[in-house]
Amino acid sequence: MSDGTAGGSVGGAHGTTVEDIAAFRDLLPPGRLIGIDAGTKTLGLALSDVLRFIASPLETIRRVKFTDDAARLLSLAREHAVAGLVLGFPVNLDGTSGPRAQATRAFARNLNKICPLPILLWDERLTTAEAERMLIDADQSRRRRAEVIDKVAATIILQSALDRLRVLPASRQPADR
Repeated sequence: MSDGTAGGSVGGAHGTTVEDIAAFRDLLPPGRLIGIDAGTKTLGLALSDVLRFIASPLETIRRVKFTDDAARLLSLAREHAVAGLVLGFPVNLDGTSGPRAQATRAFARNLNKICPLPILLWDERLTTAEAERMLIDADQSRRRRAEVIDKVAATIILQSALDRLRVLPASRQPADR
């Protein structure tokens, strides 16, 4: 899995979206993170523990319209004292960005306008396939897999970002004088 450091930053009126995990880490206050697998019909969500070691499935939001979807997401962020969002970024297998990546960037841009939380765009290649394999291995029925696949994919996205955050070198911010 990529370390998500494709570079670049897109600022919004309130929040900031970055693709560099070190930059994301430097923006984060203490607190939990929410992982998001943004599909066309659903938003799969996962939540980290306070120490950011473990990601767990949280919820699947059935997408209606952006304002309703964002309101539910931000309500959960407040409820769980979330410090940042890790948004799965659907890069093509060859590393290029397609229409889904553009839609994800637009989703992040719209969230930035109403949400002060930093957002990390995190490479999500093959996470849905990995989630599907895990659920099949766990002997889940096709119906049950369909119910939970998005939040399991969000959990995989968030866990991979948490794992990478733990091994990042210490921040090189200037010392206070």
